[in-house]
Amino acid sequence: MKFIQATKVAPAGGHYSPAVVHNGLVYVSGILPVTPNGDKLSDAPLALQVETVFYNLRAVLLASGSAPDQVIQVRIYVTDVNDWGDVNRLYAAFFGDHKPARAVVPVPALHYGLKIEVEAIAAVLPTKQVV
Repeated sequence: MKFIQATKVAPAGGHYSPAVVHNGLVYVSGILPVTPNGDKLSDAPLALQVETVFYNLRAVLLASGSAPDQVIQVRIYVTDVNDWGDVNRLYAAFFGDHKPARAVVPVPALHYGLKIEVEAIAAVLPTKQVV
C-alpha cells in the first residue's frame, strides 16, 4: 500500500490520506472545494466549487500515477439535488468522452458548509505503477 500526499492540493484536514494506491488501483478520499492554499470556498458559486473539486481530483490522480481518463467510479455528494444539472454539465466537461460508473448522493450538509464532495476509484497507469 502506498499513501499519497499530493503537493498541489491543500493538506488533508484530518487523519487520512488524499489517496491510497493498492494493487493497481487508486482510492481517492472525499475531495472538497478547498484551494491549494487551504481556502474553503463555502460562499463561492457552485460552478467554482465544482471546478475546484475537479482541479483537486486531477492533482490527486496525477500524484498517484493515474489520470482522469483512468477513473473507474465516482461518488458525488451534493447538498442541493436541484444543482444536479449544473454539476452534471461540469462533470461531463471534466471527463469528456470518458464515462466512469457514478453515484450521486444528496446529503443534508457537508463540512464547512460546502456544496459538493467527490470521491473516486481509478486505475494506475501501467507506466506509472507506484510501489
